[in-house]
Amino acid sequence: MSAVPEPEPPSAVKITAPVPEHGVAVHDLVAACPPLDRNSLYANLLQCSHFASTCAIALQGDEVVGWVSGYIPPASPNTWFLWQVAIAPAARGQGLAQRLIADILARPACGGVRFLETTITPDNEASWRLFRGVAKRLGAPMSHVTGFDRDRHFDGRHDTEMLVRIGPFAP
Repeated sequence: MSAVPEPEPPSAVKITAPVPEHGVAVHDLVAACPPLDRNSLYANLLQCSHFASTCAIALQGDEVVGWVSGYIPPASPNTWFLWQVAIAPAARGQGLAQRLIADILARPACGGVRFLETTITPDNEASWRLFRGVAKRLGAPMSHVTGFDRDRHFDGRHDTEMLVRIGPFAP
């Protein structure tokens, strides 16, 4: 008699690369997580297809409860730029964002990555806390400078975004 693996409990969260069919669910999750900037549905479809190897979703059953998008900028092949983190309200406080980031950084697509960059508004304490934790977990320094200025880049329509850089870190 062969052993049959135990099915995962329905509450278990599975982390994986997205597929295009996740695009609408990702779009809806981001919309449910204000004050995140909403991208077009088409942009989310591209993230779930063209950039799937550097993005991750968290699934609870068939429901997308977490999302991290990012890419490796062509001019900086040793850097992964984290574009967005969205965690469903019911899935918050469980370290899911950290797990999604760790999953992406462990993938072959990020084998040459030694730096993580992202942008954060000065008043977004939850994101600052998350990225301080990421830096600690990676054992790497974290620095920041003005990335996109409210007046110079956003014409006063969006708060200044600080460019945060974590690294270097080991693969």
